[in-house]
Amino acid sequence: MVRIRTPVGRRDRNRSEGYWRDVVIDAHVAAAARDVPDAIAVVDGATRITYRGLEDSIEAVAASLAGLGVGRGEPVSWQLPNWHEALILHHAVLRLGAVSNPIIPIYRQHEVGYILRQTGSRVVVVPETFRGFDYPAMLAELRPGLPLLRHVVVARPSGGPVPSSDAPGSGVLAFEELLRGDPGSVPALARDADDPMLLMFTSGTTAEPKGVIHTHNTLDYECRSIIQVYGLRPDDVVFMPSPVTHITGLLYGLQLPAMLGTRVVLQDIWDATAALRLIEAEQCSFTVAATPFLHGLVHHPQLASYDVSSLRVFACGGADVPPGLIRQADNRLGTTATRVYGSTEFPTLSTSPPDAPEDKRAGTDGQPIGAAEYRIVADDGADLPVGQVGELLVRGPELFPGYLTDADNDGAFTADGWFRTGDLASADADGYVSIQGRKKDIILRGGENISAIEVENLLFEHPAVREVAIVAMPDPVLTERACAFIVPVPGASPTLADLTEYLAGKQLARQKLPERVEIVAELPKTQSGKVQKFRLRELIQDKLARLPP
Repeated sequence: MVRIRTPVGRRDRNRSEGYWRDVVIDAHVAAAARDVPDAIAVVDGATRITYRGLEDSIEAVAASLAGLGVGRGEPVSWQLPNWHEALILHHAVLRLGAVSNPIIPIYRQHEVGYILRQTGSRVVVVPETFRGFDYPAMLAELRPGLPLLRHVVVARPSGGPVPSSDAPGSGVLAFEELLRGDPGSVPALARDADDPMLLMFTSGTTAEPKGVIHTHNTLDYECRSIIQVYGLRPDDVVFMPSPVTHITGLLYGLQLPAMLGTRVVLQDIWDATAALRLIEAEQCSFTVAATPFLHGLVHHPQLASYDVSSLRVFACGGADVPPGLIRQADNRLGTTATRVYGSTEFPTLSTSPPDAPEDKRAGTDGQPIGAAEYRIVADDGADLPVGQVGELLVRGPELFPGYLTDADNDGAFTADGWFRTGDLASADADGYVSIQGRKKDIILRGGENISAIEVENLLFEHPAVREVAIVAMPDPVLTERACAFIVPVPGASPTLADLTEYLAGKQLARQKLPERVEIVAELPKTQSGKVQKFRLRELIQDKLARLPP
């Protein structure tokens, strides 16, 4: 059961100011099914589903989930790619007053086991295979350590019956079976827009991911503010290559389109050529995605062969965005590209509207949108003047109410309700924010947050490793990659292949594997013994800069 209470003062303020409208997220789908029933809601490969069809499927799956024992406040975990099944499932879970718990498809036993133990989910939905990986086999391996897990639902089985589980009272069934539920059996219940509706885990400064909780009110406001700042209309078409298990893909791929009564075009495996074809064929006009997606389109060798004139806004975030890439997008892609800054905890603090000057869109992370607020403070909490760099604090109607565990909430907020982002920022005289770095010990690889501590803890157990420190090294496409500085045990010489093979054996997602190893005699440390990672980052940056082009 997921429980959280938004502080009363914050609830009252957001309601009195009109920021929160007490609308549950899935109500937008029901409204679109009533108002534009024959409009296409989602395009997923050859599959096209209308809003009437989407609403019917949501009701059927909600009924089936209720039959499996899912009730109000209960998490339902799912590890699906950008498929229409994710759209149906997410809203069906919400329809029951339950909590949607998306898990990134690249996660493997190590991460998935941790998340399922934290959530205590009784139902989990996975593909049979995606990119060659067998998800039911992974869950079968994990299941002995997950006593609360009762039902595994498999999407897109390759053929034949889905194997049953030997666990008493539990089973494995196909997603298609959920679609046969009786809509008339969906339990009627009074729901509250302050109820938890999303539980999303994000990597931070600790070795294990944190469970971020959002309510209907926080995320409904977020989507409305995005619609306003980018001037989105019902005739816009959303293109979504960002994983719908990320906050970006979930918000703007699974929730925002229904608020406009428009369609979303999903892409499950990133390929720039396929993306250009989809944008052209479906006349996509809006997307939010990380740096590698924009880079792939802008630098595509056959870009001129595709008509992508419909794409009017590309909001780029999730990782550092080079100013030059925004300018290249304006010139080569013919779209208005703009930087955007946010996090799972506070999805969008700032961006620049499409009519902002190019130097602001390219050179800053934008101004606060809607009712979002920020402060830039020194270590003692004092506000800093314009131009100075300090820690970024944020608050506003879309701020999450808290983490799943009390330990993660400790120190996350100031006494008066500001969220400590852990990011370093400065602001100019016009209020435009520029992110300058991070206090958080994470690596932003292609928009993916990778916890350095998590990988370090695993590598420390390697028999050839005496000490290890992992830092980000710059990359022109993915923004950052991981470099492991290793102090080996005497006589050992571990290679990159040795270490990545070891981590793969620990069932860690391959995107988290270090992509460079530097063998050193010692790590730079403070007098108290803390590793000075800034020196390691400078060392690898200098070394890469000296390499021949």
